[in-house]
Amino acid sequence: MFILTLTAAVSGLHPHDCKVGDTCQKATAGQMAVLFASFAFLVVGAGGIRPCSMPFGADQFNPNTEDGKRGINSFFNWYYFTFTGAMMISATVIIYVQSTLSWSIGLAIPTILMFVACVFYFMGSKIYVKVLPEGSPFTSIVQVFAAATKKKGLKQPKDPNQDLFDPPHVSSLVTKLHHTDQFRFLDKAAIVSSSDEIKPNGFPVDPWKLCSIQQVEEVKCLLRIIPIWTTGIIYYLAVVQQSTYVILAALQSDRHLGPHFQIPAASFTVFAMLAQTLWIPFYDRLLVPRLRKLTGKEEPISLLQRMGIGILLSTVAMVVSAVVEVKRRSIANHGSTIGAMLGGGAISSMSSLWMVPQLMILGVSEAFNLISQIEFYYKEFPEHMRSVAGALAFLNLAFGNYLSGFLVTIIHKTTGAEGRKNWLSQDLNKGRLDMFYVVIAGIGVFNLIYFILCARWYRFKGARQ
Repeated sequence: MFILTLTAAVSGLHPHDCKVGDTCQKATAGQMAVLFASFAFLVVGAGGIRPCSMPFGADQFNPNTEDGKRGINSFFNWYYFTFTGAMMISATVIIYVQSTLSWSIGLAIPTILMFVACVFYFMGSKIYVKVLPEGSPFTSIVQVFAAATKKKGLKQPKDPNQDLFDPPHVSSLVTKLHHTDQFRFLDKAAIVSSSDEIKPNGFPVDPWKLCSIQQVEEVKCLLRIIPIWTTGIIYYLAVVQQSTYVILAALQSDRHLGPHFQIPAASFTVFAMLAQTLWIPFYDRLLVPRLRKLTGKEEPISLLQRMGIGILLSTVAMVVSAVVEVKRRSIANHGSTIGAMLGGGAISSMSSLWMVPQLMILGVSEAFNLISQIEFYYKEFPEHMRSVAGALAFLNLAFGNYLSGFLVTIIHKTTGAEGRKNWLSQDLNKGRLDMFYVVIAGIGVFNLIYFILCARWYRFKGARQ
């Protein structure tokens, strides 16, 4: 962030200013190198903070006590609440400072805040609960697949609980897992053959030929999670639209609030964030305690149920989006307009505030699905892989964006051919953005059915046969 601030503050690190209509000077190779260097540091920094901050925060609670369990459940809600609040400030106040006052000041503010965060973080270092690493979890995964492959010719054991290799469990971090009957082909990694040697302390001489039931079950945990994780990628196909075509539709709508103020199109994502910040405290402090009394359960709505509700709401949001877009386009083409965009295309007189409901539904959808995803991965991954679990939700967002771009490309090629009406025309009044939303809603229905099947098949970590 400091280097990025310098690119705006130091005149030699960016091209000279130019006015509208002038030929602007291109950035030099050195200026671009400094800019990309700042991006590289941001990527590396985010790669460390995002996957690790949530599991590290949850590690501060004792999962063996009732207060600790409740603390973990609330932590993910409040973490995402503060995360969303920070995003709202960034999308409004910081952007306003950058666009109206100064880019240097607008970038310096988050730089200073990041420095203060670092100071606070290291000041509290001595009081944190720090879970020490116990070796690479990826090595153990590869060992299981290697051992299972080498022993693929062996017969399955009749009694896995008695016949498979199960040395004493010595880890104070990782929960002891019991044998499950899913992915039975991996059980062969724990079959003790005549060529396997075991040390006096009970562990194998060659861990690439013989693995424990614990190692095998940890790999099974990961394989069980993958189908649930893939539903998150499809889910984000709907969520990412709030920062793409919703903004384009807002540009061709009446964004005025009163005679002197016009809502920036890029700020419409704030409505989804607002819905999240309103819903999370209501859910955590009002709804859940009452549901606990009614159901007698510590977790009245399970993680998988909450994820399913989020997928359902995202589908509903796409249907609402399609209905609103039909009305916006109809008014622009057959009703009154309030002008035209610079690139052409009439601006509908329909108020852009009609898009707020679909964004609010998407916001509540994220509050259900994303928070539950993060908590689900944290609880279901083996304890020594929690940072990997923290990265999965962000990978969903990344792949969801790629999937959205892929779908847009397909729509352009199939509907934008010569003589056809491109659904995603640059002028939305000439396109069929509503049909694009309908396609995403249809994919959402498929994803919900797929998720329900995965959820019914899923077996939670530590569950006995």
